[in-house]
Amino acid sequence: MSSRSPLVARTDRLSAVWMMVVVGALALAVYLLFRLADGEGPVPFTVACVALAILLAVMAFGLLNPDRLRSQYTEETLSLASDMLEDIKGGLSAESAEAICRHLMPETHASTIAVTDETHVLACVGDMVEDFPPGSLIHTPATRYVIEHGIVQSFTQAIEVKGERGRKRQIPAGIIAPLKVRDHTVGALKFYFKNTHEVNRTQYALVAGFSELISTQLAIHELELQEELTARAEVRALQAQINPHFLFNTLNTIASFTRTDPARARELLREFSSFYRSTLDNSGSLIPVTREIQQTKRYLTFEQARFGDDRIEATFTVEDDVKDAPVPAFIIQPLVENAVRHAMRDEGALHISVSVRAAGENALTIEVEDDGVGMDKATATRLFSESARVANVSAPQGGGAGVAMHNISERIKRFYGPNSFAHVDSSPGSGTVITLHLDLLGSIFVDG
Repeated sequence: MSSRSPLVARTDRLSAVWMMVVVGALALAVYLLFRLADGEGPVPFTVACVALAILLAVMAFGLLNPDRLRSQYTEETLSLASDMLEDIKGGLSAESAEAICRHLMPETHASTIAVTDETHVLACVGDMVEDFPPGSLIHTPATRYVIEHGIVQSFTQAIEVKGERGRKRQIPAGIIAPLKVRDHTVGALKFYFKNTHEVNRTQYALVAGFSELISTQLAIHELELQEELTARAEVRALQAQINPHFLFNTLNTIASFTRTDPARARELLREFSSFYRSTLDNSGSLIPVTREIQQTKRYLTFEQARFGDDRIEATFTVEDDVKDAPVPAFIIQPLVENAVRHAMRDEGALHISVSVRAAGENALTIEVEDDGVGMDKATATRLFSESARVANVSAPQGGGAGVAMHNISERIKRFYGPNSFAHVDSSPGSGTVITLHLDLLGSIFVDG
């Protein structure tokens, strides 16, 4: 079994020293009583009194000044808790379970520590590892009871268990605590002891406290996973919402070019195939910003073919140091599409400028600007509002764009945290600037 930690070793030493102090004080007190009865001379009596005073002072210091000892225990416990949280930040697995067992073993008097999921042993460290190896089914009825009922159980009467190799083992004593996520038991933390007297209040509190700590971290991981899955689902929802008008208009445009310009029709058809293949392939959470720019350019190719090359003019500026920066798929193209659909005037060219640049060391700014019809303040405010789920078809630019813009705003918050945002700056007749600020440190994809 692994050596004891400084915390456990210090606790054992302090307990022994404390017992010696108490016994010494009692012995000196008895000695003084006998010497008083025998009429002993002043020198031995004085020495004994001084020694007794010192021992009593040590006892008083221990009783009245426990802060230093408590601070030491607290520091050790917080350090252990920090290590355990780091172990399990990726969820409950065989690797994280073994790391937990190895961290806890030196901190307790247990001879074996194990972690299970609902059916199998994930990790086992200590004397019984050969009998309860990782991957084996749960062996003890007590563990199954804890998982079924979600309560801490202890036993001090030896139980006989058949190990994985077929031999029977006696477990003298143990404490088993459930690991829970939202009131559902997902596993168990098990401490087995060689002696029944080792199952005391301290060990019981340790097991219960550690199980609650692990359960809390598992719940946090579950929430983070749900946020990521929700964000991924919203990306796929955007993929599924292929605008049928855009689809039919593009196909009609290609069909018309087959008669007037077959070479361009073939080029558009290849681009169209690449565009939708990329739309379907972009199922990952994040893609390089250059890939999103490329997809946006493909979209504009079809719109320029439809309206005329002189009706839509676009420029793209991406700083060199952010070209490979990961961004959510479908975060720029819908903004450009929104400008094409709602900002174009009846005559003249629509100028669209897309820029991606660093915003300090740990943030990214995406800006889509057009010189189109613009929108009033109420429409601009509503564009990324949480309530903007229903399109306002009467608005000059916000009509039909509310759902897509809301989707972008929600994904930014889910991917990059509360310090990220989407902002609209517009006025009627003066164009629109949409700015996305992405806080890279707050991203759910950043470890730590």
